Amino acid sequence: MTDARLRRGRGSLAVSFFVQGVTFALLVTRIPGIQDRYGISDALLPAFLAAVPILAGVASVATEKIVARVGPAVVLRWAQPVVLLALLAVGAGTEMWEAALALGAFGLAVGALDASMNMLGVSLQRAYGRSIMLGFHASYSLGGIAGASLAWVGAHWHLSLFVSYLPVVALLLPVAFVGSRWYGAGEHRPVEKDAGESGGSRVAFALLLPLCLVMTFAYIGDSTVSNWSAKYLQDVLGSSEELATVPYNAYMVTTLLGRAVGDFGVRKLGAATVVRCGAVLAALGFAVVAAAPGAWAGIAGFTVLGLGLSVIVPQTFAAAGRLFPGASDAAVARLNVFNYVGFLVGSPLVGALGDAWSYRGAMMVPMVLVLVTVVYATSFGAREARYGGGHERPRTVDVG
Repeated sequence: MTDARLRRGRGSLAVSFFVQGVTFALLVTRIPGIQDRYGISDALLPAFLAAVPILAGVASVATEKIVARVGPAVVLRWAQPVVLLALLAVGAGTEMWEAALALGAFGLAVGALDASMNMLGVSLQRAYGRSIMLGFHASYSLGGIAGASLAWVGAHWHLSLFVSYLPVVALLLPVAFVGSRWYGAGEHRPVEKDAGESGGSRVAFALLLPLCLVMTFAYIGDSTVSNWSAKYLQDVLGSSEELATVPYNAYMVTTLLGRAVGDFGVRKLGAATVVRCGAVLAALGFAVVAAAPGAWAGIAGFTVLGLGLSVIVPQTFAAAGRLFPGASDAAVARLNVFNYVGFLVGSPLVGALGDAWSYRGAMMVPMVLVLVTVVYATSFGAREARYGGGHERPRTVDVG
């Protein structure tokens, strides 16, 4: 495979990550507008929001079977336009059943898209022989910042959801579809049959479990920030409404920065070391948030959190690919389900603990969970995950 073809594959996949970051941010940051448009009550809203990750998890499992026949490039090529069109449908309807149908389609397509994107990322990293996975997720973070900014413009100018979404979809849909012609560059369809339990074509869930837990804990932390940072700053730390919007923006910026430089750290120090450092930084951020005497200290804590959590999820996908080189697509599809598990658990968990106990105390729970990642860091391979000289040296994965 030529270097030029690999570069095209890497560039087109980075664009796909960026497009998905924009799309998802445009949905989640306009939830109040969606609720108002369709007259969804506060009691019913959690059911609508929970349906998206539940359906995404179902689709992620189904994607494992589909890619075995057609490959992840084909799945991604068609899933991304469906996600974009489903976003537009969310802004176009007026009846509650239309919202349910559009969000259901969005959830199913997102599950297939997330799984196939990360499958291709793992395959491209293997083809490159060095860490590039964090770069793809940096592109997603950049898209998230762009999407949140576009959502702010729409809300500030009181644009309808459809008017806000239409130009974005009209621009990104052809970009994603044209770029999809290069998704397959670097796609690896493993054929090994008897390479051993961790290296062959079967995925042993007992070996994958530590990575599943790490993925869940990381997304519990992420959903805590996205759902509770503004409320925490305003209600607990006494900030203004305007200042309460700052923590999530700061978190997103440091997430982008951490992912932009994270691949360099993996190449120099190894994946396990980078993940351990990220987990400790994230725990420190939660501790600062829990103990913050005022709003600016709280913002500092959320900022550190972004830097710490940024490296964990991309490296978890990469570790699954190394752990099961003969069945990386299946491993990534199953691991991706725990993205949605963490998202579903995180926000209700913090809310329930905050109401029953205190929100300061609730922040300590994701802190402890993310620290568990330090224990499981051997699953990322302290030695085999170093990349040097442009070639990956195959070694035995040490699973803790």
